[in-house]
Amino acid sequence: MSNISDWFAPLARRALYVWVRATAFAESSPGIDPAKPVCYVLQDRHLSNLLVLFEESKRAGLPPAEAPLAFGTASSNRSFFFLNRSRGLGSTAPRTMETSPLLAELVRAVVADPALDVQLVPVVILWGRSPDNQESILKALLAETWRAPGVLRQFLAVLLHGRQTMVRFNAPLSLNELVHGGGSSLPEATALHKVSRVLRVHFRRQREMAIGPDLSHRNTQVETIISGDTVRAATAAEAERLQIPLGEAQGRARKFALEIASDYSYGVVRALELFLRWLWEHLYDGIELHNFEALTRIAPGQGIVYVPCHRSHIDYLLLSYLIHKNGLTPPHIAAGANLNMPLVGALLRRGGAFFLRRSFKGEPLYAAVFHEYLHLMLARGFPIEYFIEGGRSRTGRTLAPKAGILGMTVQSFVRSHARPLVFVPVYIGYERIVEGPTYVRELAGRPKQGESLWQLFMAARHIRRVFGKVHVNFGEPLPLAEYLDAHHANWREAADDESLRRLTRAAAFTLATRINETAVINPVNLVALGILATPRFTADASGLQRLIAHYQAIDAAAPYSPRRISCGLTPEAVLAHAERLGIVERIAHPLGDLLRVPEAQVPLLGYFRNNVLHLFVLPALIACLLGNIRNVDATRLLGAVRGIQRLMGAELFLRWSVDELPVEMGRIITVFAERGLLRHSEDSTHLNAPETYSQEFDELHLIGETLRPTLGRHFLALSLLQERGSGTMTRRQLEGDCHLLAQRLSMLGGFSSAEVTDRSAFSVLVTNLLDSELLKEDEAGRLQFDQHLVEPLAYSELVLPADARQAIRRMAAMPVQAA
Repeated sequence: MSNISDWFAPLARRALYVWVRATAFAESSPGIDPAKPVCYVLQDRHLSNLLVLFEESKRAGLPPAEAPLAFGTASSNRSFFFLNRSRGLGSTAPRTMETSPLLAELVRAVVADPALDVQLVPVVILWGRSPDNQESILKALLAETWRAPGVLRQFLAVLLHGRQTMVRFNAPLSLNELVHGGGSSLPEATALHKVSRVLRVHFRRQREMAIGPDLSHRNTQVETIISGDTVRAATAAEAERLQIPLGEAQGRARKFALEIASDYSYGVVRALELFLRWLWEHLYDGIELHNFEALTRIAPGQGIVYVPCHRSHIDYLLLSYLIHKNGLTPPHIAAGANLNMPLVGALLRRGGAFFLRRSFKGEPLYAAVFHEYLHLMLARGFPIEYFIEGGRSRTGRTLAPKAGILGMTVQSFVRSHARPLVFVPVYIGYERIVEGPTYVRELAGRPKQGESLWQLFMAARHIRRVFGKVHVNFGEPLPLAEYLDAHHANWREAADDESLRRLTRAAAFTLATRINETAVINPVNLVALGILATPRFTADASGLQRLIAHYQAIDAAAPYSPRRISCGLTPEAVLAHAERLGIVERIAHPLGDLLRVPEAQVPLLGYFRNNVLHLFVLPALIACLLGNIRNVDATRLLGAVRGIQRLMGAELFLRWSVDELPVEMGRIITVFAERGLLRHSEDSTHLNAPETYSQEFDELHLIGETLRPTLGRHFLALSLLQERGSGTMTRRQLEGDCHLLAQRLSMLGGFSSAEVTDRSAFSVLVTNLLDSELLKEDEAGRLQFDQHLVEPLAYSELVLPADARQAIRRMAAMPVQAA
């Protein structure tokens, strides 16, 4: 192949590209030094690969691969070599580890001259792995695999997948650093072996990025799991516990492993990609991807655990689709056993899903098998995805994380940490949600329906297919080893169970906080923030535009996080977009158009407001204070915000520490002042609200109203504790009584049910109070507290109007009958 004539290569390349369409990727910082010679490295020896390299290096503006290569006093008539070689172009013999003569010459030259350097650029070419359009499920089922292709298979690959070819130019490797790195030069034979090994590892990692690790057959995985020491010990214990023969216990272990394990098929993944692309085109106006480049920087050689928020069954389908479409391996997804249905379960399993029961209670052998399976997948470097919230959020807020599978992941890494492991938080934001009506019914008190993909597709049938856009934003990665080093320095040598539980809880809170930091503000979020604060969910169109402009100004000048994504539409365009989606309806009026929320959309809009409430919680709290007391000095304002923030911090996973609040508040106060929402006193010691009957005061009041349901829920719980006294209630009683009283308050017109009566919100609040040690449980499970707990009640008069405070006190004083 090295003697390709000057006329044959261009002619063959033009003939190949009559059919072939390739998508080329180059790493963000290739760092090619034009002053140093460049040599490309291909993994497998195929003419088609070489011709693609010639064409794509030219199109990418890189040094031509077919050009002669001069290095030191030596030269070559080509600038490429193959890492894996065969006996010839027409041979059917397997590829061998025979060293490329050109690579040997390059190493010999660099060993002889330490000042010489050659840049080796590995090039990965995958036939049938392009993120561009696919047209045939049959082609998908016959796509790229780990098996090295022969001549016939390569010909079929070009024929079937030539229009879906992916080419990745990787960052150059310095041959001089490989040979002379570390301060000592290597002998020629050792250096050649090292360079070859580094290149093979590099290609393997790149292929793992694209199509996943080379997993053994599923039955082999199962045998590996049940033969492990941990599972063998658990099997023996199971036989003794149930008084059954050891062989029967081993059969139970094997059954559990088969119930759990995925049966990954890359062809099925490709076929699913085609179906999902069709589905997205019919459901959404578009899918916006943000900050994906952060993911591509960490992928090679590291294990990845994707940790997205959980809003819909669409989440895991969407995330896997986007990861695969952008050239990386789709993750293995932890799916609930309720999705392991006939046909659907088998399809999901071959698409990479592995299944787990909601509870391991009473099944120690099942727990041991699942632990071992998860450890096997992490140790082999396969990307994993799971939802730390456990279930889908029915209210739009990020739910309190569950420690289960996250704790297993931490334990697995402590057990074996040869491969670095990185958590990647992901925010998924919708403008309309397929399961919306179901969520509304459940928040209204109806029994929760079992989760299934069938219900998702049935819901999609009965909803008008106008779902707007979807936004997916990748957050700041969390390397687990660095996190453990910072919080438990000797975790490698000594990490007891209690330490691991504490570390897991802290990591869960950090991941949930990072998910919230990456929130995306869409038009529906902005409309929900503005119009739900109005008394009858109806607003003057121009006034609502001004309110939306305030939120956008706050986000621009005092952003919650640099990783959040702003809405780039004008307020007018925001409203037009919401009208098109049926979120609001316009009512023409001679004195100016009005916008009204249709009755069925009111609870759904609460969901979308809650998606981004944490981004504006501090402006809303300041607006509450100013709107109620009109004049406040800076010290009192800071004290009130600090006191209330302690209650809201865990529920909304706020990113600020108490020490950061003064700076954050200062930025928001500056924005408020610039927009006429507050005035400084002459001596600059006090903040004053606008005149009572001014438009600016009305807008300040509406900004504060977005936080009223959350504040009402918190003060209801504290009032109930104060009324009953310390040591009189268990956690379960407190959560249940709060839930019942909130329902009653909602029915009497205090707050809407979807905003304040969600029982899980009270559970999060109680967990926060326990974690901060404002509440303590005694041996009998009764809640103990002192006056420090109810101190925030003193701030209720600053942020809630009198009628709301009186209603909460009445509810707290009511006796609650046991159901």
